[in-house]
Amino acid sequence: MMQLTNGYTAYKNNSVNFASKEQLLLMLLDGAVKFSKMSRQAIVDKDIKKAHENLMKVQDIFIELRVTLDINQGGEWARNLAKVYDFIIENLRKVNFKKDIELLDETMPIIEDIRNMWNEAYKISKR
Repeated sequence: MMQLTNGYTAYKNNSVNFASKEQLLLMLLDGAVKFSKMSRQAIVDKDIKKAHENLMKVQDIFIELRVTLDINQGGEWARNLAKVYDFIIENLRKVNFKKDIELLDETMPIIEDIRNMWNEAYKISKR
């Protein structure tokens, strides 16, 4: 079993180490969707610690995405995307503070839309 775990860990590390910037972005966004769902379930289960940990992971992902946006290069499109990221980050802060499942339910589709948008852009760029 230990060898299987080590093999999986090596595979995951290599996936990240050799991924393109675009693939890393998609991995982050897939993680954001996954951690959002995990935090929602934790709120339902009244597991405050797990909800907090997963909400912080999602928030950290969007903070990183926000910080790495090149507003000068991306112009108005990047400025608008920054506003969306800021909106998500602020909503996640409110969700985490109040454990507000309704606000999370409103925010999760936006996170999924962002992931889908970048996934579609990646597919188009590979044609």
